[in-house]
Formats: sequence, structure tokens, C-alpha cells
Amino acid sequence: MFIVLATFCFAALDTTTKYAVTLAPVLMLLWFRYAFQAVVTFALRFPVQGMRLLSTPNPRFQVLRGVLLLITSVCSFFGLQYLPVGEFTAMVMLAPAVATALAAWVLKDHVSLQRWMLMAAGLVGVLLVVRPGGQVFSWAILFPVLLVTTYGWFQVLTSRLSGDEDPYTTHFYTGLVGALVMSPIVVFSWDTAALLAHWPWFMGVGFLGTFGHLMLIRAYMRASAPVLTPFLYSQIAFATLGGWLVFKHIPDTLAWLGIAVIAFSGVGNALLTAHELAIRRRAIAAVTANQVPPAIPPSH
Repeated sequence: MFIVLATFCFAALDTTTKYAVTLAPVLMLLWFRYAFQAVVTFALRFPVQGMRLLSTPNPRFQVLRGVLLLITSVCSFFGLQYLPVGEFTAMVMLAPAVATALAAWVLKDHVSLQRWMLMAAGLVGVLLVVRPGGQVFSWAILFPVLLVTTYGWFQVLTSRLSGDEDPYTTHFYTGLVGALVMSPIVVFSWDTAALLAHWPWFMGVGFLGTFGHLMLIRAYMRASAPVLTPFLYSQIAFATLGGWLVFKHIPDTLAWLGIAVIAFSGVGNALLTAHELAIRRRAIAAVTANQVPPAIPPSH
């Protein structure tokens, strides 16, 4: 429930952003999205955690993680001005596969042949969506390409921090870093009249981004990534539905095929991870069982 609610929030955020950037400066919306997250997370968690909310053993990694997510958001906010929501989301969902490849390179994780084949299938799906002559073939595809790269690094770094950091601390610093970096930049496009006239859209962008990530945190506190990852691809369905309801956009036949291939690749990647973990657990259980000394028969 938490993971599906998170994907609904992210799809609604993209749809809301695509409309809101026609009403207000995009840099203001970006700044508000992160300022809202920092303020709300602090207000909700500081009374519970106190100074523990601010305590982090990896401040440099927290800053880097915040900057990576901010770059991801910049690509999203600008890219959605030019690309349909459904196809944009489908391309972005290639990020877990990119994170897997980066983990193999940086963290020296083993990646099986089946996983490389699934990643290749996902890339073919993206090519079907952005093919020459298609609905989304333009210079704007550079935004999701950059987004997938930065978000892949973001996921690798999140995996590196997951065992050391409180998730709410990470959530707070992500919002804080984004707001602080954007504060001197937003001055050049500040429009008080737009904020006063369209404040519900600012609140919507801030709420959906913050609430979606909170639901994601709650989900990963209760289940492992292999269990949850297949549900992430429901975001493609929500985003496509939003694009149709709000912007009357429907992907063409080959784009639908590409979206299906991307979703198949992502779900297959998650199921393969679950299978590998199950084999690993059984192997560990077998070794542990063999190390248990035989029971001593009771004396008579």
C-alpha cells in the first residue's frame, strides 16, 4: 500500500509540475518543493527524534545525495515542459537498471548475464519510445537521459548510506540541501504575484514530493527492495493516466510497446533479485545448519 501510494504521488507530482510550470517560474517551484520537504520533515520528526534528526556520520555524502536529487528534479521539471508525462516516466524507470550497472562498476557487485539482458531489453524499450519520427523525439530527451544517470548515482549512494543513516535524517537533509542550493538561484526568477495567485499549485508540488518520499521510506522500512521494486512500475500507469486526463495525450502504438518492454525489464530485474536473494538465504541456512553441533543424547 505504501509503495503504490508513493508511485501515485510521484506520477501526480509530474502531472502537476507539467501544468504548474505554465503558471509560475520553474525555479520557484523547484525551490518550494525542497523547502516544503525540509520544513515539514523537521516539524514532524524533530519533536519525536530531537537532535538525533540532525545527527549524521556522513555529512559529505548527505550533501552529495541532496545535490544529485536536486539535479534529478531539475531535469524532471524542465523535461516535463516538453515531453508527455507517460513516456517521460517510462524512460525514467530505466534508472534502477542504470543503478545496477553503476553498482557493478563502483561497488564491484556481481551482475549476472540474465540481468544484463534485462537491462538491454529496457534500453530497447526506451529506443522504441524515443525513436526518430515518434511523438517524443526531440532535443528534450536529453533531460530524461541526464535524469536517469544522476538518479542512478543517487540510488547507489542511497544504498551505500542505508545501513548508517536514519531514513528521516536523510529525508530532512535532502530537502535542506535542495532548498539551500536553490535559494540564491531562485532570487533571479522570483515572482511574488505568481506565488500569491497560484499558491495551491506550489503547495501541491511540495506536498506530493514530500509525502511521496515519506511513503517510500515507510515502505522500505517494512519490506525489502526486491519485494517492492515491481510495484514501482505502477507509476508508469498512473503517469500515463494523468497525461490522458489532464493533457489528452495518448502514446502511439510503438510507444506503448516500448513502455511495456521497459516495465517488463524492470519487473524482471526485481524478480531476478528476489530469486538470487532466496538462493543466498538457503545457502547461508544450509551452512549454518551444518555448523550446529549434534545434539547430545540425554543421560539415563
